[in-house]
Amino acid sequence: MVKIKVKTLTRQVVEFCSELGLTAIPEYRTPDGTRIDVAILNGGQKLLAIELEASFKWFPQRLLYDVVKAHRAGFPELWVVTPFRNVKPGWVLNYAEELGVRLKVLPPRRAGKGNSWNQGFLSSFQYLT
Repeated sequence: MVKIKVKTLTRQVVEFCSELGLTAIPEYRTPDGTRIDVAILNGGQKLLAIELEASFKWFPQRLLYDVVKAHRAGFPELWVVTPFRNVKPGWVLNYAEELGVRLKVLPPRRAGKGNSWNQGFLSSFQYLT
């Protein structure tokens, strides 16, 4: 299992987004008082919410909560990055689609190509710009 270094990953996402002309806001506070790990914006337009889930305890419930937070905050897409293998979002994926949120559950090394977050996120974020 690959471990997630949340602070390092968050810092890298902020740097990569800056290089692409996007704004990444760590610990983004939503209007209803919840928090999203990293919010990606282009100007004032909300593009992507990223949640870093390093705990397997209650994972399906966390995933559902992440979808609801992203939807209520107005994000059209949510990436949940987790080191756990064989995570199957099941009905939560269908529910996300019903809400209009594109959900991707990604292990760290599959968030993009290569073993480097830099390569992975730069290639993954290209379609957002």
